[in-house]
Amino acid sequence: MKAAKNIQALHKEIHWLEQVIHNVISRYLQHEGEWSHWTDLAMPEEDDSIYQQWIQKNSITQYQRLALALAMTPQLKPEVLDVFFGKNQLYDRGFTEFGGILDANHSGFLPTGQTLLFLITATEPELRYEVTALFDTTSIFSVEQILLLENIPSHIPKLNGILTLNKRWLAYFETGEMQDIEQSAEFPAKRITTHLEWEDVVLNDIVMDQVLELKTWLLHGDELMNDWGLYKKVKRGYRTLFYGPPGTGKTLTVTLLGKVTDREVYRVDLSMIVSKYIGETEKNLSKIFDIAEHKNWILFFDEADALFGKRTEANSSNDRHANQQTSYLLQRIEDFPGVVILASNLKTNMDAAFTRRFQSMIHFTMPAVNERYQLWKNAFTGTCTLHSDINLWKIAEEYELAGGAIINVLRFCALSAIQRNDTVVLAHELIEGIRKEFKKENKTVTVF
Repeated sequence: MKAAKNIQALHKEIHWLEQVIHNVISRYLQHEGEWSHWTDLAMPEEDDSIYQQWIQKNSITQYQRLALALAMTPQLKPEVLDVFFGKNQLYDRGFTEFGGILDANHSGFLPTGQTLLFLITATEPELRYEVTALFDTTSIFSVEQILLLENIPSHIPKLNGILTLNKRWLAYFETGEMQDIEQSAEFPAKRITTHLEWEDVVLNDIVMDQVLELKTWLLHGDELMNDWGLYKKVKRGYRTLFYGPPGTGKTLTVTLLGKVTDREVYRVDLSMIVSKYIGETEKNLSKIFDIAEHKNWILFFDEADALFGKRTEANSSNDRHANQQTSYLLQRIEDFPGVVILASNLKTNMDAAFTRRFQSMIHFTMPAVNERYQLWKNAFTGTCTLHSDINLWKIAEEYELAGGAIINVLRFCALSAIQRNDTVVLAHELIEGIRKEFKKENKTVTVF
């Protein structure tokens, strides 16, 4: 019953939009009759629907409501916009000022920012500011990623981008349930967390000191910039590179930094970002940066070489495209006021223009013997334990493994033990687990 009331409220809003469209077009084309200003048309009355409650709570203006109604109409009642297919008899073509786009996958009229601009400024061009303000980065539409204006090539007027209502928000207005942004199939980043605690990370002293510097910035960066006045001398944001072999703790450190500083960490999904089509990679990245600026997230680019690798000589159009992407990424990260952490196996894979602008570059080395010993102890503390005849220090001395590989050994050993209906790992099982990890690197195990 509640859902039906929510849908009904949205259709009332679209009916009001329909009246506005009829009014504006009639006044603009000087149809016969007395026409009041569209702002004098009565908007739907307040009710207990989710949409109306949200409008009242956020003091949504008449201009904002018009934009929302226009954006949701193609998804709920597209025939309302068919009026914009009208032809300009003077030029035997559609009205340029109506904006809008036709798409092969949609038979109706898709409104653009220009369509909204026409409705608001058709007879009052001085109101253009009211429209551009709707898409300002500080507006509720941008901060909450509610209303989106599709990115377009730089030579095309900005307001020619398609106007769309974020599907998460449409679902919320219909059902009252807000889907987490990381659950959205369209969002190219996922939140990552860990069950471990700060004391579980094992790093050498040099690396830990650098990580603690970053932790301090996360905790006190705002105070330093604003209260201490560093914003006058220091560029906002913090950019750092974690580099080193796989399994040395780069991702774990990122998630723990988020956990202890109460920040959400989002790992960028490179498969959803990188595109062979010109402009698409930039558009995909904008989805992340635009919302992350207002959410205080830590952005984590794992295997960052794919996006931030060295630029090549522009010998082909593909090379020029790749270099343009790299330049865009550099500028976007430099302008980002939050914290960005990149991870790579090799520092030399990264473009020098990026690394020069990093506040720090932290080398996650393979753990030394004492660090490996601590990692082994941490791994086998709990239900799954090692047999008493296993010399753990000797294991740490003999076999150079990173923390990630040690966890893989733990998984193998736990499976072996539970098959025997036991919780204690035997020496030969531990060695076999180590052998499997060494085999991945084409190494052999020597049993001491």
